[in-house]
Amino acid sequence: MATMSKAQRTKPSPGSHRLVLLLIVFAFLLLLSSVISTGKLGLPYQQTLIDYFVTSPRGKRHHTLSDKYLYWGNRIDCPGKNCETCAGLGHQESSLRCALEEALFLNRTFVMPSGMCINPIHNKKGILDRSDDKATEDGWVGSSCAMDSLYDIDLISEKIPVILDDSKTWHLVLSTSMKLGGRGIAHVYGVSRHRLTESHYSNLLIINRTASPLAWFVECKDRGNRSAVMLPYSFLPNMAAPSLRSAAEKIKTKLGDYDAIHVRRGDKLKTRKDRFGVERIQFPHLDRDTRPEFILRRIEKRIPPGRTLFIGSNERMPGFFSPLAVRYKLAYSSNFSEILDPIIKNNYQLFMVERLVMMGAKTFFKTFKEYETDLTLTDDPKKNKNWEIPVYTLDERAESVS
Repeated sequence: MATMSKAQRTKPSPGSHRLVLLLIVFAFLLLLSSVISTGKLGLPYQQTLIDYFVTSPRGKRHHTLSDKYLYWGNRIDCPGKNCETCAGLGHQESSLRCALEEALFLNRTFVMPSGMCINPIHNKKGILDRSDDKATEDGWVGSSCAMDSLYDIDLISEKIPVILDDSKTWHLVLSTSMKLGGRGIAHVYGVSRHRLTESHYSNLLIINRTASPLAWFVECKDRGNRSAVMLPYSFLPNMAAPSLRSAAEKIKTKLGDYDAIHVRRGDKLKTRKDRFGVERIQFPHLDRDTRPEFILRRIEKRIPPGRTLFIGSNERMPGFFSPLAVRYKLAYSSNFSEILDPIIKNNYQLFMVERLVMMGAKTFFKTFKEYETDLTLTDDPKKNKNWEIPVYTLDERAESVS
């Protein structure tokens, strides 16, 4: 039988190489589709999530077909008694931290609301830099703000994967869940997080908790049990949006070596009369303890005279803290308008910058104690259900700071 010499053999053309490569890629996609259709998600089609996750550009965090999701509704503190005015940032962050903890516990991607409502009571513009005696009630426009204007979603995702509920990813996930029937989504209410780890729930694409009738994320309880807390209080403050973190760093650089106090007054000084007409308050010593003369008594052993003292407060009276200037060089966020004015659009953003500045102080006094090592301006407990008669004069209790 005749044989073909080496010189007579033809080399494969570049076109045939490309054809082979295309066939391999096509076979791989078919295999991937087959695996998915028989796997945990059970996708019986090749569009939506397959196309999206295979063709999505890899930047930031890249979601995969194995991701599962935890959804809690699209608004903070709604539905519930605060649906129209919503709660303050502190309550909202507490709820948000609980939800993030649950997503972390369940190993699911958290679907975060794309907006946060802003209580108008907490959206007044600061007036501490005013030199006259006229108070103002001017506030920022808007009853809500974009969540990514407050928090760095990508930075949070380094700890707990997060997507926003107005993202293309979430819309595709919802579309997928509708085609999966009973395997796509479960609407759960009152089910413990431990039960949600059972196979009946763990293989579902979406677990939809949705807000309770009382407030967002109310199922997250037992915050007093420190061993059950997966995310510290400092987690969300350190997850502030890049522009807010940058502003805080610039302010800290200008302040140099400084100390800080956070003085919570305003809404916490609300009183009501009992059935005998006697004024009562939840925090009986707070008004007294947060006045300048008592603040001086409280902090003088920890903060030497002549130091720069940064003050963050919701006090509305111009010049209220001026008496502290006899001992300290006072500074407020309003002293840094060239840094803040271009980026601050609401009081939540302003508070988040102030909080970062206060956290960076050499010595920092909070208003209420949250941890045993905290330095505080008052000994009144942060959570007090009793309404007591306010105390405005110095009593005999120990005023020293431990």
